[in-house]
Amino acid sequence: MGAPLASVAVGARTLALLWGLPLVDVNDCVGHIEMAAPSRAPPTLSCFYASGATRSNDPRPPATTLSSLAKARSPPCSDLPYAVKGMDCSFSGILASADVLAAQMHAARARGDDPLPFTPEDLCFTLQETVFAMLVEITERAMAHVGSSQVLIVGGVGCNERLQEMMGLMARDRGGSVYATDERFCIDNGIMIAHAGLLAYNTGFRTPLEDSQCTQRFRTDEVHIKWRD
Repeated sequence: MGAPLASVAVGARTLALLWGLPLVDVNDCVGHIEMAAPSRAPPTLSCFYASGATRSNDPRPPATTLSSLAKARSPPCSDLPYAVKGMDCSFSGILASADVLAAQMHAARARGDDPLPFTPEDLCFTLQETVFAMLVEITERAMAHVGSSQVLIVGGVGCNERLQEMMGLMARDRGGSVYATDERFCIDNGIMIAHAGLLAYNTGFRTPLEDSQCTQRFRTDEVHIKWRD
């Protein structure tokens, strides 16, 4: 997504020069968090951010199709690799195993097997449950580390109702709760960037023109969230 970012940055610099307006850069993840965070967020609110990131122009995003098929909550078709080490997850083995299972299903269908060993709904449910379980585990670990009982779910993947449900069960077991929103606020939108930019602007933050280039390596923990000090 580098080209769209660069194009917008050129437009913003042009308008700033033409109209004598200040520039304020915004971190995308900070925009997601501030858009969804409750107005009276607890001081140790944990944030879970997951995004499709590269699927913005896909007319039929795979994640949407997968989550729709997974809603059947079919019996798990197989054990998929579960790879969590500390706060790191590895998904490469899961995708490879899912590819193998999908090939087996298509081969059985081509042979005319009836019934099939498992259905697309079975595979999607198994894949989603395994990945979300990994994400919930590392989120709970982070919450335990900082002593938090509330978790905020943001990003496009945060629209998934099953993920919200699993996070909610985990949080309730810890005596806490979940803050979640729907697709109006979870996915990328201009309002979240404008809102985060206004918060930064109101606390005196400005971006010099010579420092206004965009980068895809703008880490969230590099941002000074002055308005929450």
